[in-house]
This record gives sequence, structure tokens and C-alpha cells, in this order.
Amino acid sequence: MAKAATPTDPDYLAALTHYRRLVAAVPGLKLKGAANPYTSVNGHMTSYLHPSGSLAMRLPPGRREAFVEAYETSLFEAYGVVQKEYVKVPAELLADTDRLLPDFRAGYDYVAAMKPKPAAKNK
Repeated sequence: MAKAATPTDPDYLAALTHYRRLVAAVPGLKLKGAANPYTSVNGHMTSYLHPSGSLAMRLPPGRREAFVEAYETSLFEAYGVVQKEYVKVPAELLADTDRLLPDFRAGYDYVAAMKPKPAAKNK
């Protein structure tokens, strides 16, 4: 199991910097979550930075399998659960915004096409 990084861990800070740059490359997409950075569209999460410093990215079927094979990675696992729609982005790839951006946008488009989640009701 990967150790949790702290907000001052240089590897985590580097991953966060790369993630911010990636998110900024998609018009209209905003980074949310102060303690646990993530992106979402219409109430559906598209990606998040795990406390270990690993990026989980949601991809559509077909593209997901191709990504795993092309970058010799795996589906993302967190807290003992394999997240079937999310891939683990290798650190070297996260640092290369231009190379990762087409897949990141494909994930964004996939999630944006989903039916919006209803707004939470106040109790």
C-alpha cells in the first residue's frame, strides 16, 4: 500500500503542480477540494489526486484498456478497492501535460456526456 504523502512532501507538491497545469489546459474545468484535489462535471468526478501523490483519471471503456496497455499501468486502487473506471497515471506521464492531455480530455468528455447528478437536498 502506498504511503500517504503530506502537503509538504516534494513528490506530492510536484504531482499537484503537474495536476494543476493539466486541469488549466481544459477550458471550463476547475480544480476543487483543498485537502483532496479533484475535478468533476455535472456532479460526476473525472479525476483526483490521491494523498499518495498518484493521479486517478476516469476514462471511457476501450480508451481505459488502451491506456493501461500503452503506459504499462493499472486500474486505480485506493483503500483496498479497485476503481474500475479509473486508471493510475504514471508520475512521468503526469509531468508531460502535452502527452497526457488527449486522454485527460477524453475522460472529461466521457463524464460530461453522463446524465447530471441531482443536486443534494438540504436536510
